[in-house]
Amino acid sequence: MRFVVIGFLVWSVVGAQAQVRAVVPTQTRASVNHFYSPGVDAGEYVYISGQGPRRPDGSLPTTFPEQCQQALDNVKSVVAAAGLTIEHVVYTQVYLEDISKYGEMNRVFGEYFGKTLPARAVLGVARIPEPRIQINAVAVRSVADRRAVYPPNYSAGESASPGVLTHDRLFISSMSGSDPVTGKIPDDPAAQVDLALDRVQAVVKAAGLELGNIVFVNPYLTAEIPMRVMNERYARRFEFGNTPARATIEVSSLPGGAHIEYTAVAVRDLQQRKAVRPKNMPPSPTASPCVFAGDTLYCSAKSGFIPGPHGGVYASSTQHQLRQTMRNLLDNLEEAEMKFDQVVATNVYLDDSSDLQTFDEVYAQYFGPLAPARTTIQQIAPAERKPDKEDHYPDLEQVSLIAVRSQPRP
Repeated sequence: MRFVVIGFLVWSVVGAQAQVRAVVPTQTRASVNHFYSPGVDAGEYVYISGQGPRRPDGSLPTTFPEQCQQALDNVKSVVAAAGLTIEHVVYTQVYLEDISKYGEMNRVFGEYFGKTLPARAVLGVARIPEPRIQINAVAVRSVADRRAVYPPNYSAGESASPGVLTHDRLFISSMSGSDPVTGKIPDDPAAQVDLALDRVQAVVKAAGLELGNIVFVNPYLTAEIPMRVMNERYARRFEFGNTPARATIEVSSLPGGAHIEYTAVAVRDLQQRKAVRPKNMPPSPTASPCVFAGDTLYCSAKSGFIPGPHGGVYASSTQHQLRQTMRNLLDNLEEAEMKFDQVVATNVYLDDSSDLQTFDEVYAQYFGPLAPARTTIQQIAPAERKPDKEDHYPDLEQVSLIAVRSQPRP
């Protein structure tokens, strides 16, 4: 695979009764993409689509720091349209076409957020819709229980909190396979994987939780880390058949020359955690199809893989693979007694971003009047679109999603 995209009782009642709605800033351009919402207010949390560096009038700032500032301003405008402030942002993902811009981006983040640093993942990718930066985010409705989590030996040079606790969840920044004190990256891929997982575990423990509380993980890795090695080391950390949902994504580059990093979401109350597995999916040592965190369902990334005997990716086009992907995602949603119109956010990973128009034509058929928030990237160079000796094609798209168990409204 190439794509390797509460007062707890009181809060759970509020979340279950919340009405999901689209969030659209008043200054949004008329030409905004209609295949996704700028943001989705899901009650306890607001999910913000990937925001590029253009101003509301369509113009592009000249310098990279100005572009980074504008992308953050665009995130802020969605957050404000939901009635919140930038202090409510608890997690961000930053996509850079040039990873050498990391230092400039990090400085802008520090100035922008001040002392209320969110958790963060930073990825080097091949292409994004608006060069040279894209940022998505998650904001929490109540900041009453919001606090940063710092494990021992964490570098203070990052403009991000290692973890951010809310009333019911822990959002964990990307933890790379490097020594947390020296920054040294081991030569052995297995050692890099172990270091990254150790660092995730340190954040989890600093929050008073365990790895078993994790509901969703993004392993981001370059081609330098063999998938077999990553999966073998990863499986040692979790209970077989009860692992977190997962989207394993190969990227072009990572900060500091790292080759692997993990970011994650954990639920504070284990009674609110429940793995979901359709009957046609065997238990897995590496990923559950979906995992509930209270009323929020985090689902693993799916591709156009046909499950079962002689399974594989047999479709040769993006749109035909996407139909199977959506079927696979629907299997997961139906097992959770949910539907596509309860999806609040998706991450889309394309083999070639030039396929976006044909992707959107199919993608839009599956959602109701409320389009989920969405982030779309091409993370590595396109594959050679030829079948192997078993007629399997490379993955041309992959989709992960978050759904909320409440009734949507347009």
